[in-house]
Amino acid sequence: MPKNPQWIELENRLRNLIESATELTETVKWGMPVFTYDGKNVLGFAGMKHHFAVWFYNGVFLKDQHQVLINAQEGKTKAMRQWRMESEADLDEKVFLKLVQEAISNEQKGLVWKPEKSKELELPDLLKEKLKADSKLKKAFELLTPYKQKEYAEYISEAKREATQVSRLEKIIPMILEGKGLNDRYK
Repeated sequence: MPKNPQWIELENRLRNLIESATELTETVKWGMPVFTYDGKNVLGFAGMKHHFAVWFYNGVFLKDQHQVLINAQEGKTKAMRQWRMESEADLDEKVFLKLVQEAISNEQKGLVWKPEKSKELELPDLLKEKLKADSKLKKAFELLTPYKQKEYAEYISEAKREATQVSRLEKIIPMILEGKGLNDRYK
């Protein structure tokens, strides 16, 4: 059952389109329907409070001639593209199936977004000071993978207000001490 029941009809309509016109396999990931080709994520969807979203995992390669796709998190999301619908009437089945077929074709061609090499880890001053003052925390932080260290550094740096940065730091200290990454609970 979807989290937002107003989208049940649209979800079922999309599911039927995908099942009848493609060789994609439906699975559930992150609590939402995800459709895969040869084990690789192609698209997923979910009903939100104010819109219904269909996302294409390698949507950056889609031609999008009808201009329906957006980058939902500009600056963060590199490959994924999303089609937001405010009602079932926003769905153009021909355009949808064309995008799905193109996404499958791109998977068959092996098109994959290659992330850029990230710059060297830069710790925010607040985190640096805390690590310097607490040797147990510093040791636990150093045992984390570089990716997890970067997640924590960005989490604090992205906060605009110092009060928010302090609050975030206090929130992550127990997670660091347990050797957990910021987003491990979603894996």
